[in-house]
Order: sequence, then C-alpha cells, then structure tokens
Amino acid sequence: MKALAVAGMLLSTHAHAQSAGSSIISLGWLRVMPNSSSDPLFIDSIGGVPVNQSVPNTGARIKDADTVGLAFTHFITDNLAVELAGGVPPRHKITGANAFAPYGEIGSAKQWSPAMLFKWYFGGAESRFRPYVGAGLNYTWFGDEKITNSALQTQVLGSGFPNASSVSTDSSINPVLNVGASYAVTKDWFVSLSMSYLPLKTTAKIDTTLASGAHAITEAKIRINPIVAFLSIGYGF
Repeated sequence: MKALAVAGMLLSTHAHAQSAGSSIISLGWLRVMPNSSSDPLFIDSIGGVPVNQSVPNTGARIKDADTVGLAFTHFITDNLAVELAGGVPPRHKITGANAFAPYGEIGSAKQWSPAMLFKWYFGGAESRFRPYVGAGLNYTWFGDEKITNSALQTQVLGSGFPNASSVSTDSSINPVLNVGASYAVTKDWFVSLSMSYLPLKTTAKIDTTLASGAHAITEAKIRINPIVAFLSIGYGF
C-alpha cells in the first residue's frame, strides 16, 4: 500500500509538469536548414536611369547555420500549449549559384525569426513520452547584411571599393508548421526534439556606389523555405 501511495504521489507531481497551468523553459541546439533558390540578379537602375533587366543564369543560395535556441511553453489545458520560440540570430553564409557559383561565398546575413506556436500534445499529462504537432506565425527580418566577395564586387556590381555596396532585405510574417516529441526524464526535466517548416522568401536590394559616384541598384528575390531542427532540454514549473 505504501508503494502504491508513493507511486501515486510521483504520478501526480509528474502530471503537474505538463498539465494545465504549467510552463516549460527550454534551451538547446537549433539548426536552420534552408531549401533555397533565387531568381536571376535584376538591375533596377544605374545612376537613376531605369534599366529593368535581369542577368541571365545567375543566382544565390543560403547555407545551413547553427545557433542557440530558446523557447517558453505554457499549457493552456493538459493537451493544448502556446509557445514562444526564438534564439541567438544565426549568421547565414550566401554562396553564388549558376554563373555566380565560381565566386563561392558572396555575402552573409543574420536571421531573426521569433515565432508563436499553438501545439497539441498527445497522451495524458502523466505520460513520459508525448508527441505533438503545432502551427503558428513567425516574423522574420535580417540584419548585418553584406557583400563579402571582392571579385563579385568588382566584376558584377561594378565597384572595386571596399564597402561600396549596402544591402537591405524585406521582413515578413510567415506561417510555421511544427512536429516533435518530448520525453520527461524526471518530473521537472524534459528533452525535446522538433522540426519546423517556414515558407519564407525575401528580396535583397543592393545599392552600389560606382567609381563615378553614381549608384547602381540591383536586387535578388530569394526563396529560403527553411526546415528548422530544435534539440532542447527543458525545465518545467
């Protein structure tokens, strides 16, 4: 009888960790894996004169990046939770594609992508292993965008001066789809692995100051569409 009573207390305590009103803070490894492609580089204008011409067979790709992820999950019911997720913005390397492939790495940018998700946990609050599915919204913007390849700067963008080009990118709100599972190691500590998908795209505008002082404005539309893996350790309270 005493053993049954102790087991009942443990189950009750464990249920509280993933039951209505409880919360979990998670920290871990986040890997952003873009499935990227782009339209050809497009020349908007040179010296204020419209050009409106694409450069055939050109393009760019976004490389994978790793960073630290952070999430706060609150259980509205035993099965329904809301989650705020983010992390240290990863820096993506950008490489040339097609005719730009020989240049290798051509630039880089930091990606900020906080998200809010509603997640449905299967099983009861007392279950150690709980798969889940989720959906929500993400807001993405980029920072510290720059051209890092001097050969591309000279041969394509038309200026050999360092820092002659400034880059700006669009921000966007995007849907997020999420699947994963958590496992209760103890009544308070959890490990979790999730995979998310974001249909994400942006337009990068490049303003280059030419030797004459005139400005050349070019742009590239890039589809990023990343899959994001998050392996984390969480503490429930």
